Amino acid sequence: MSATPDQITIPTDLLPADGRFCCGPSKVRHEQVDAIVAARDTLLGTSHRKPPVKNLVGAVRSKLSDLFSLPDGWEVVLGNGGSTVFWDVATFGLVDDRSQHAVFGEFSSKFAEACAAAPHLGEPSIVKSDVGTHPTLEAEDGIDVYALTHNETSTGVMMDLKRPAGTSADTALVAVDATSAAGGLTWNPGEVDVYYFAPQKCFASDGGLWLAACSPAAQDRIERIGTSDRWRPASLDLRIALDNSRQNQTYNTPAVATLVMLDAQLDWMLANGGLDFAAGRSAESAATLYGWAESRDWATPFVADPAQRSHVVGTIDLDDSIDANDVCVALRANGILDTDAYRKLGRNQLRIGMFPAIDPSDVDALTKSIDHVVAQLS
Repeated sequence: MSATPDQITIPTDLLPADGRFCCGPSKVRHEQVDAIVAARDTLLGTSHRKPPVKNLVGAVRSKLSDLFSLPDGWEVVLGNGGSTVFWDVATFGLVDDRSQHAVFGEFSSKFAEACAAAPHLGEPSIVKSDVGTHPTLEAEDGIDVYALTHNETSTGVMMDLKRPAGTSADTALVAVDATSAAGGLTWNPGEVDVYYFAPQKCFASDGGLWLAACSPAAQDRIERIGTSDRWRPASLDLRIALDNSRQNQTYNTPAVATLVMLDAQLDWMLANGGLDFAAGRSAESAATLYGWAESRDWATPFVADPAQRSHVVGTIDLDDSIDANDVCVALRANGILDTDAYRKLGRNQLRIGMFPAIDPSDVDALTKSIDHVVAQLS
C-alpha cells in the first residue's frame, strides 16, 4: 500500500461540490435550513394547536397529495415516531388478523417481526428471498394485509408495487414501507392502500415523524378497528391519528422544524416538475453509479438484476483486494461522507445515497474520487 487511507488527498477538481451521500438522514439542502431560519419568529416555539402550525401541517398534507397524484378520498395521516413506530401502529390499527410480508433485508423484516410479536394477531406469512433480490407476494387465504417494501435501504433493492393477483382492497390491503423511496421513486396508488414513510431520506428532513397516504379502503379498515374492543395505546391508535390529521394536527406535539424542512422540500419538488422531476434526478444518479461500476474490473453492482437496482440507494461490491473500509476512510478524510456498507450486511461494499437532493453531478464526481482513491491504495 503506497499510502494509508487517511493520508490520501483527492484533487480538488475531482471532488463533489457536496460530499454528503448518507442513506439517511440524508443531505439537507441549504434552502431547507433557510426555511427554518425564516420560521423562527412565526412557527418555531408556537402552539401546534394554533393556526400557523396547523396550516403548515395542512400544507404538507396537500402537497404530498399533489406530489403523489392521490385520487379523491385519500388522506395523508401523520404521527410521531417514524416508520419504526408505524409498524407498531399498524399492528394495532391496520392488520385485522394475519399479514403476509415480502422480506428481503433488514428493514423489510421489521414489520413482519412486529406482527409476529403482537399477541392479538395471527401468525404472519413470510415470503423471503436472498439479500440482493426481492420476492413476489401471492394471494393467500386468510391474509388481510400484504406488506411490501418499496426500497430496501439495507441492500439497495427496489421493487415495483403490485397488488397480488386475485386480491382486492375489499378484502386485503396493500401496505408499503416507503421510507427510503417516497419522493424518489414513482408508484401507482391503484396498486396500494397505505404508503407510509418517514421524511429523513428523499424529503431531506429530520426523523421522528411518520406519514401515511391512506386509501378510502384503508380508512374504512382504520375506522372499523378503531371502534372495536381491541385495546390500543392512544399514542399508537391509528384512528386517533386519522381524526387528528383531518384537523391538520397530530395527537401529541410534533417537531415543527421537521415539518418546516419537509414543506420546503415539497415546494422544491413541486416547483420543478413534481415526482417525475425528483425521481428523474435519482434515476440519473443511479445510471451513472451502476454504469461506472460495470465498467470497472474491481467493482460490481451488488444487485444482479438491473430492474431491481435501487435508484435511491446504490450498493457496490468491491474486489477482495480492495478494502471498502479503507476507501471510506480516504473519502471521509476528503469530505466525502457516509459511503459505508450497511453494518449488518457484512459485505465489502460501498452504499451510496442518491436521493433527489443529491445532485447527479456529485454522484459522477464521487465515482471519479473513488477511482483516485483506489489507484492510491493499489
